[in-house]
This record gives sequence, structure tokens and C-alpha cells, in this order.
Amino acid sequence: MSLRDTYAAAIHVAKTVGMQGSAEEKDGKLVFHGTVTSEDAKNQIWTALKSVPSWQNDLHAVIDVVAPPSVQYTVQPGDSLSKIAKAHLGDANAYMKIFEANKDKLSDPDKIQVGQVLTIPTA
Repeated sequence: MSLRDTYAAAIHVAKTVGMQGSAEEKDGKLVFHGTVTSEDAKNQIWTALKSVPSWQNDLHAVIDVVAPPSVQYTVQPGDSLSKIAKAHLGDANAYMKIFEANKDKLSDPDKIQVGQVLTIPTA
């Protein structure tokens, strides 16, 4: 059985959480290298990798967390954080993500001003 077969479940988890990278056999080890957008995704992959009893002997893995890009949005008349969240993140209830990303500009999620430039995190 190849190492890719042995770690098939972990490779599947990596794909599921959107890891960008590769898992290749090299010199008797599985070289697992990639990036994810959250610590949670990284931890899910590591949990799956460590489920193989021999992981310390046959694995070389580097998984980096890279912050997803964000976009800037200028508040328009009639906007609310929930309306902006629905339009940009697909979920009106995600308005607190926008608030958290803009705590330097906002003191209350219900008080935004037309013309304010807000950072919209990725979904």
C-alpha cells in the first residue's frame, strides 16, 4: 500500500477544507505541503494525519494558514451590516464578521454611515 493510500482520508479532509497544495511520496515519506485559510482547517487536517499510527515516521507536513483576501466596500444609503453581509457573504446573519473586521471604525454594528469604507472579509 502506498503512503498516499494510507493517508487517503487526510488527503480527502485537505481537499474538503480547501487546502491549496500537494501530497507527494518522496524518499519513503509523504511530503504534505499546503495552505489553508483558517486554524480550524489546519487542525482538521492535522487530526486526520495523526490518525495514522505511524505518522511521525512516514510524514513530513507543512500546513500554513494564510489570511483570505478582503475587499473594501463603501456604505451606500439604505445599507445595514446585515444587508452588506447578505450581498457579500451570502448570509445576513454574518454581519458580525464585518463588524469584527471593522472594530477600528465601528463602535456599534447598528451605526454605520453612508460613505464609510468597510473591510469585507471573505466568506
